[in-house]
Amino acid sequence: MRFCLALLIFVVGSLSARAETAQTAFSEAIDLFEAALPSLPAEVMSVDLSTYRDAITLRKFRSAYWGGTLSLGVAEAGEGSERSCKSFAAFVRLPPENGELLLTLCPQFSTPGADALRRLTIIHEMVHVVAGPDECRAMAFAATVEKAATGTFTPVDRYWSANNCAASAFRLPR
Repeated sequence: MRFCLALLIFVVGSLSARAETAQTAFSEAIDLFEAALPSLPAEVMSVDLSTYRDAITLRKFRSAYWGGTLSLGVAEAGEGSERSCKSFAAFVRLPPENGELLLTLCPQFSTPGADALRRLTIIHEMVHVVAGPDECRAMAFAATVEKAATGTFTPVDRYWSANNCAASAFRLPR
């Protein structure tokens, strides 16, 4: 009985820590986006910034891309429970189902010391939520927001190349 109680306390504590990590990542992503907002136009790479702002802050938004009002659910994948978690820190299930898009956070999302990566992952994934599946758009948008907010952006050369983004309509900031 003691073992079961200790295990339950450990599991609940781990889930609580992961939820706190996710909330912190969302808060930091929102702060980064808000810092960039004054220097950005109303639309960046066909992402309406008002819609994006509603999606990231309220997790409910009116979507021209998907049609209708949608909400964002956030779930945490268990260790090994999602095939996509082998390659990504997070992913969005597309298209929406029953008026909801689901952002799944993979175990590596909570890796200690990866605060900047978590923040950029949220910025990136929210592009999929608002504007669809294009990886190049999401990477270029995240880099543009980060550059507008901080003056620099995280290099994504390997990911950019792996997704053949040089051939896309999107460009990283200079």
